[in-house]
Amino acid sequence: MNSLLLRIRPFLQTLRYALSFVWQSSPSLAVGSIVVRVIQGLLPLAVLYLTKLLIDAVTESLKAPAQDASLAPIATILVGLAVAAVISAMLTVVSSLISRIHAQVVTDHMHALLQAKSVEVDLEYYENARYQDTLHRAQQEAPYRPTSILNSLLQCFQDGISLLAMAGILWWLHWAVIPVLALTAIPYFFVRLQQSNRLFAWERERTPLERKAWYVNMLLTQATAAKEVRLFDLGPRLRDWFREARTVLRRERIALERRWAFAGLAAQIVGVAGVFGVYSFVAVRTFHGLLTVGDLVMFFQAIQRASGFLEGLGWSVSNLYESNLFLTTLNEFLSIRSKLPEAAQPRSFPAMLGQGIAFEQVSFQYPHEERVAVRDFTFTIKPGEHVAFVGANGAGKTTLVKLLCRLYDPTSGRITIDGTDIREYATADVRGAVSGIFQDFVKFQVSAKDNISLGVKAPEVGLQAVVQAARQAGVHEAIERLPKGYESLLGKLFDGGHELSIGEWQKVALARAVLRNSQILILDEPTSAMDAKAEAELFERFHELAQGRTAILISHRLSTVKMADRIFVVDRGQIVEQGTHDDLMSRQGLYASLFLTQAQHYQ
Repeated sequence: MNSLLLRIRPFLQTLRYALSFVWQSSPSLAVGSIVVRVIQGLLPLAVLYLTKLLIDAVTESLKAPAQDASLAPIATILVGLAVAAVISAMLTVVSSLISRIHAQVVTDHMHALLQAKSVEVDLEYYENARYQDTLHRAQQEAPYRPTSILNSLLQCFQDGISLLAMAGILWWLHWAVIPVLALTAIPYFFVRLQQSNRLFAWERERTPLERKAWYVNMLLTQATAAKEVRLFDLGPRLRDWFREARTVLRRERIALERRWAFAGLAAQIVGVAGVFGVYSFVAVRTFHGLLTVGDLVMFFQAIQRASGFLEGLGWSVSNLYESNLFLTTLNEFLSIRSKLPEAAQPRSFPAMLGQGIAFEQVSFQYPHEERVAVRDFTFTIKPGEHVAFVGANGAGKTTLVKLLCRLYDPTSGRITIDGTDIREYATADVRGAVSGIFQDFVKFQVSAKDNISLGVKAPEVGLQAVVQAARQAGVHEAIERLPKGYESLLGKLFDGGHELSIGEWQKVALARAVLRNSQILILDEPTSAMDAKAEAELFERFHELAQGRTAILISHRLSTVKMADRIFVVDRGQIVEQGTHDDLMSRQGLYASLFLTQAQHYQ
């Protein structure tokens, strides 16, 4: 009993959870669906009764003398059946229309929830394979499962009302008919429940393989890897990988379907035996004169419909159970909480930096990794100071930017802005004070104007401000050469788009950062795709636009950081040197060695 309650309680909670989504998306459509289903549930009772009256009326008219026969009662009943048929057809159309409209509304509502949660969760989750599995399952199931639950529940309601009506008719025949039909329907119901459990377990287990197939398909069909696929002739190998994954998934799913088909057939045979047993009972009573021909037809139809409603009720309940299982995945996803706690009473972020930024014994280790990314970072950056962090790839330079933007919290130590731990500020305020571009910046496939204006929260950004930012980043002339100027679509994802060079894309990203006008400007390998002349021009502009703001430059190209006020040399997660370019060269340490190594390629 306790185990049954343990199963029923989560089922009811998830059911209520799903219905709340449906109701929130559109209360009026939900009410409309309920009203229509109630009427549809009661209509079969009226049709059956009218059918009985029609057959009895025809039978009586055949017995009566020709001169006394009248078509009026038959015509009246036929009109009633016709009206019922028209109402049934209208309700079917209305029900289908409401269901389709509601499905679209609920799907959009669920996408909005998934997107809101996806934006809310920490960056850490995006670097976690288990999170990606959970997200994939939620994206696959969540958009349609709440609507499926509503439709299954409404179908249960409709079938339940119709079944009660049929039960009333069959009680009139004999009370034992009802439990006989119910008992013969139980095996099919349990087969469906078992099927739902196995399907859920299988899909959960196979999510990583399904994601692998999806990923390989993306490599084959999207522009991301198009050049490498053709250059290295990767098509056959990738198609083999996809085929292998899909073969495993298909073989296992077909085996499950085959097993369910045989189990379902056995269960339906039991149901058919019960129905024909009751048919025989009705036929014998009619043969002995205890029932009229109209009674015979009415009871036959009532038995047939009751059996169908029982099967439909079992199907709907099992669908509810299945959707309940799959919605636990959505619940898992929506229950994800940030690991970056917000201060109970966040402090006001300074309008202008007074003391600057300080890292105090900051260490950080990425989750699920053994390597320490940064160790005991201790340094200060004064307001308006331009500093650079240099070192080999993987030294920990980009990690410190993630920590400053509070995409992660330090494993130990603290980061302060104007003497206050950044965890005491609202996260949105911290991130709002920082602007910049990462090495893996996004190429938004929208207009040039929108590409740049995405840097600010304002819904409408004037073209003049966008143009000014583009001029500062050195991309204005490139945009002006496009057919529609700043209204031109960038990228080739959509029809009519125009592709830019890598360097031009990087300048667009820089313009986006400039437009934000934040107090702290970060450039993470900002010139890796530019030639030497363009690089020199950009840094001249950079120093101009960064005047009065704190600037952090991350680079492995040392020629780009000579003009920084201070340079920090990072090696294996630690700051090993700091000073101006001249200071560091005079020490003849790691910086001088790296600089001279790079410089010899230009001699």
